Amino acid sequence: MSDQAKETLLEFPCRFPVKVMGARHDEFAQTIHNITLKHAPDFVSADLDMRVSKNGNYLAVTVTITAVSKAQLDALYMELTGHPMVKIVF
Repeated sequence: MSDQAKETLLEFPCRFPVKVMGARHDEFAQTIHNITLKHAPDFVSADLDMRVSKNGNYLAVTVTITAVSKAQLDALYMELTGHPMVKIVF
Protein backbone atom coordinates (compact mmCIF):
# COMPACT_ATOMS: atom_id res chain seq x y z
CA MET A 1 0.00 0.00 0.00
CA SER A 2 1.38 3.40 -0.97
CA ASP A 3 2.02 6.15 1.59
CA GLN A 4 -0.75 8.24 -0.01
CA ALA A 5 -3.26 5.39 0.32
CA LYS A 6 -2.37 5.06 4.01
CA GLU A 7 -3.12 8.77 4.61
CA THR A 8 -6.59 8.92 3.05
CA LEU A 9 -9.48 6.76 1.96
CA LEU A 10 -9.94 8.84 -1.19
CA GLU A 11 -8.87 7.54 -4.57
CA PHE A 12 -7.32 10.25 -6.70
CA PRO A 13 -8.25 11.87 -8.97
CA CYS A 14 -11.78 12.41 -7.64
CA ARG A 15 -14.48 15.06 -7.57
CA PHE A 16 -14.40 16.71 -4.15
CA PRO A 17 -16.77 19.40 -2.83
CA VAL A 18 -15.50 22.00 -0.37
CA LYS A 19 -18.03 24.19 1.45
CA VAL A 20 -16.86 27.59 2.66
CA MET A 21 -18.92 29.93 4.83
CA GLY A 22 -18.35 33.57 5.60
CA ALA A 23 -20.10 36.86 6.17
CA ARG A 24 -22.10 37.99 3.16
CA HIS A 25 -19.79 40.33 1.31
CA ASP A 26 -19.67 41.42 -2.34
CA GLU A 27 -16.17 40.01 -2.83
CA PHE A 28 -16.57 36.73 -0.90
CA ALA A 29 -17.50 34.39 -3.77
CA GLN A 30 -14.83 35.85 -6.07
CA THR A 31 -12.21 35.50 -3.33
CA ILE A 32 -13.10 31.82 -2.82
CA HIS A 33 -13.05 31.30 -6.59
CA ASN A 34 -9.57 32.84 -6.87
CA ILE A 35 -8.14 30.79 -3.98
CA THR A 36 -9.63 27.60 -5.42
CA LEU A 37 -8.18 28.34 -8.85
CA LYS A 38 -4.68 28.64 -7.36
CA HIS A 39 -4.91 25.09 -6.02
CA ALA A 40 -7.01 23.54 -8.81
CA PRO A 41 -6.09 25.25 -12.09
CA ASP A 42 -8.76 23.27 -13.97
CA PHE A 43 -11.54 24.60 -11.70
CA VAL A 44 -14.42 26.20 -13.63
CA SER A 45 -17.03 28.69 -12.40
CA ALA A 46 -19.86 26.26 -13.21
CA ASP A 47 -18.60 24.15 -10.27
CA LEU A 48 -19.25 26.96 -7.77
CA ASP A 49 -22.59 27.08 -5.96
CA MET A 50 -23.75 29.80 -3.57
CA ARG A 51 -26.47 29.94 -0.96
CA VAL A 52 -27.37 32.88 1.28
CA SER A 53 -28.29 32.13 4.91
CA LYS A 54 -31.89 32.40 6.10
CA ASN A 55 -31.36 35.88 7.56
CA GLY A 56 -29.07 37.01 4.74
CA ASN A 57 -26.03 37.57 6.94
CA TYR A 58 -23.85 34.72 5.65
CA LEU A 59 -22.94 33.18 2.34
CA ALA A 60 -22.12 29.51 1.80
CA VAL A 61 -20.00 28.79 -1.26
CA THR A 62 -19.45 25.23 -2.40
CA VAL A 63 -16.64 24.61 -4.86
CA THR A 64 -16.26 21.19 -6.42
CA ILE A 65 -12.80 20.41 -7.72
CA THR A 66 -11.12 17.45 -9.31
CA ALA A 67 -8.73 16.63 -6.49
CA VAL A 68 -5.48 14.99 -7.50
CA SER A 69 -3.82 14.49 -4.10
CA LYS A 70 -4.20 14.83 -0.36
CA ALA A 71 -1.48 17.50 -0.43
CA GLN A 72 -3.57 19.56 -2.86
CA LEU A 73 -6.64 19.35 -0.62
CA ASP A 74 -4.59 20.16 2.49
CA ALA A 75 -3.10 23.25 0.83
CA LEU A 76 -6.54 24.44 -0.32
CA TYR A 77 -8.04 23.96 3.15
CA MET A 78 -5.09 25.74 4.79
CA GLU A 79 -5.38 28.80 2.57
CA LEU A 80 -9.16 28.97 2.89
CA THR A 81 -9.17 28.60 6.68
CA GLY A 82 -6.46 31.24 6.97
CA HIS A 83 -8.36 33.87 5.01
CA PRO A 84 -9.92 36.61 7.17
CA MET A 85 -13.25 36.54 5.27
CA VAL A 86 -13.75 32.81 5.93
CA LYS A 87 -15.58 31.64 9.06
CA ILE A 88 -15.58 27.87 8.46
CA VAL A 89 -14.54 25.32 5.84
CA PHE A 90 -15.91 21.81 5.59
